[in-house]
Amino acid sequence: MALSGVFIYILLALITALVYFIRQRMSYWKRQEIPHDPPDFPTGNLTGFKKKYHLKDLTKANYEKFKHTGPFGGFYFFLQRAVVVYDLDLIKNILIKDFNNFTDRGLFHNERDDPLTGHLFALDGPKWKHLRNKMSPTFSSGKMKGMFPIVLSVGERLKETFDTMVSEDSIIDVKDILARFTVDVIGTCAFGLECNSLKDPEVEFRIMGVKNFTQPRHNKLIDGFIFSFPKLARTLRMRQIHEEVHQFYMKVVRETVEYREKNSIKRNDFMNLLIEMKNSEEGLTLNEVAAQSFLFFIAGFETSSSTMGFALYELALNQNVQDKLRAEINTQFDKNRGKMTYESMAEMHYMDMVMKETLRKYSIVTNLVRQALNDYPTSKPKYVIPKGVMVLIPADAIHHDPEIYPDPEKFDPERFSPEETQKRHPLTWLPFGDGPRNCIGLRFGKMQTYIGLSFLLRHYKFHISSKTPNPLQFDNENILNSVKGGIFLRVERI
Repeated sequence: MALSGVFIYILLALITALVYFIRQRMSYWKRQEIPHDPPDFPTGNLTGFKKKYHLKDLTKANYEKFKHTGPFGGFYFFLQRAVVVYDLDLIKNILIKDFNNFTDRGLFHNERDDPLTGHLFALDGPKWKHLRNKMSPTFSSGKMKGMFPIVLSVGERLKETFDTMVSEDSIIDVKDILARFTVDVIGTCAFGLECNSLKDPEVEFRIMGVKNFTQPRHNKLIDGFIFSFPKLARTLRMRQIHEEVHQFYMKVVRETVEYREKNSIKRNDFMNLLIEMKNSEEGLTLNEVAAQSFLFFIAGFETSSSTMGFALYELALNQNVQDKLRAEINTQFDKNRGKMTYESMAEMHYMDMVMKETLRKYSIVTNLVRQALNDYPTSKPKYVIPKGVMVLIPADAIHHDPEIYPDPEKFDPERFSPEETQKRHPLTWLPFGDGPRNCIGLRFGKMQTYIGLSFLLRHYKFHISSKTPNPLQFDNENILNSVKGGIFLRVERI
């Protein structure tokens, strides 16, 4: 009885301490007198997350409600304290001017037990800086030019596949075919593999890519714990990547590296550059090679295919924009004897405007995430970003702010003419982030997107069909901004 009594007292003490901790944690912004919505336990301000709402909807609601109250507002990401930043100058300080205090994202990574999470996007501190410095030359203009012929060859296969599909049915799910295109591009450039997803949509490489986004390893509550307490989750040796996905990509990388090294094979692709780094004096480990290849795939496959899908959808709705873009593409091809060159991409100014407007209206990464390394005071006395707090920069909300972009639901590439761009604050367009931790693969994403759209628009006209969703329905369970179902357009061969 004595022992059981002691046990009950200890249990009650632990429960009391836990309740106190939760109450203190979830009343923090109230005590600081920072505007915020009252949180719910255990989801914080994420009630309805992944079911009724996407993260962009929740941070946008916060932005619209509190953006005129101060430079930022309070937010609870499950049990983790966060701020949603409203002030554009503060965003500039966080991403650029005072970057040294916001170098980290504070995301989960566990290189020991879950090696595919040890990639550039998730790593923090000296490891991130060292790896970023190593990898930055990999994405230089010169390296992209070397990969250009590889991507171009996949673009030609995209056109051939389209020819076959249009012959069978004029209404095509462009979201599906573009995803297959980017799988083949990334599979070739990141892993040196001919995936042939354009010919066979059921190839394992594509299935595993889709599974990574649609079948998480854990349920929402466990994922919430990992996101709220990434260091504790790492200490507990928790993992995030689906086991089947982990096994597949580790095997692919291991076999590819072994084969290339054994047979002294060199190619102008990302994998070759990683192998060179692996065999250099300060080399990458095989796990690090696998993690960076995995990041290259997940970051390049879904983002670029979705961007191209959104662009074609808007071009189908706006035929005048489509015609103007096609004329520019044809001019560049005609200047180069019917071919596309790496240099011609820099001459596609209207393409640049169309893609910027697409990424404004359809932000693929809807929120940028940073973490404060030290307390960070702002220009307003009580508005201090505490050390360790998650910083959310609501890119999608900014992109749809009518005070910045009038009539934000209208698709208007002229917003990004040089004259109009100069009128806006430089931090009003954030699809790739900004500052030293911006998207390292920006050039590659631009290259595969320009190639894919150029081949399609040169040979086909796109129209709305009876199967085209209007408005588009978005997938709340995907961390990226993605359409639920397909984007069916009527395609007319030119």
